[in-house]
Amino acid sequence: MFKYMQKTALAAAMVMAAGAAWAEFPDKPITIIVGFDAGGGTDVMARTAAPFIEKYLGAGASLVVKNVPGASGQIGVTEVANSVADGYTIGTYNLPGMMARTLDREAGYTADSFSYLANVVNDPNVIVTSKASGLDTMEKLIAAAKAEPGAITVGMSSLGGDDHFLLTKLGKVTETEYTIVPFKGSAPARTALMGGHVAMGILNISEVADFQDQINVLGVATAKRSEFAPDVPTFEEQGIALESGSMRGFVAPAGLPPEVEAKFIEAFDKLASDKDFAAAMAATSNPVELKVGADFKALNAETLDLAKTVWETSPWN
Repeated sequence: MFKYMQKTALAAAMVMAAGAAWAEFPDKPITIIVGFDAGGGTDVMARTAAPFIEKYLGAGASLVVKNVPGASGQIGVTEVANSVADGYTIGTYNLPGMMARTLDREAGYTADSFSYLANVVNDPNVIVTSKASGLDTMEKLIAAAKAEPGAITVGMSSLGGDDHFLLTKLGKVTETEYTIVPFKGSAPARTALMGGHVAMGILNISEVADFQDQINVLGVATAKRSEFAPDVPTFEEQGIALESGSMRGFVAPAGLPPEVEAKFIEAFDKLASDKDFAAAMAATSNPVELKVGADFKALNAETLDLAKTVWETSPWN
């Protein structure tokens, strides 16, 4: 009996010790891996959200951004997938791009490689042109594309992402052809556009809101005009059926300790009612659309199904 009581007491002590240890999470800095260059939409989203995530994780939480650009975000998100599942490494996660990477190459991860924390932003696409191009309306752009198929160069951050999907849709609905010039992120694509090195770009509203006087913003891919560019007409208004955007959120490696995952989920849940967070995101032209935990995982599954359909009918490489 005495030995049984000793074992029971020891087991209880171990459970309590483990609970105390997880209760202290986080007790060191948390790395956010961003799979794109600094200054792009994903990077801005991560840096804007980080202080609020810290706030709700509590315990003096500290989040540090680490940019790991390359391969349309694949290098960074693969590093996340292969990190230790202890909560001290999380990463940004873009849809549809991250699931598209699993279709067009050996990605090094699958949909099952992650703990889905939260989608934070749904950032609509815009079509932009350089001032030097002279293509300052969609009518002029489409006419030029029809006159010389493939002559218009298009800068974008990736193949198989939301920007590429939009260009594919544009080509189909307007019967036009373009030449894609992919970059390692949206920031260098925007720089090339403003420098006149490409005639046209497909970006997101958050990535051009502060540059509208330096480029031509021809349309936004939403059902209604964006609050971040109220003077820019939708494509629907211009007789072109186009809606598309980039979803950006956060994942961790699969297999997070339940207590740690719950703490992240609770923190992201609280962002929904934080007015300062809403204001900060609005200031960076990031349209917030929170989907947390299981809802984010379901969104990922839906997006993968869509990407598979596009890949089967019009593969992008």
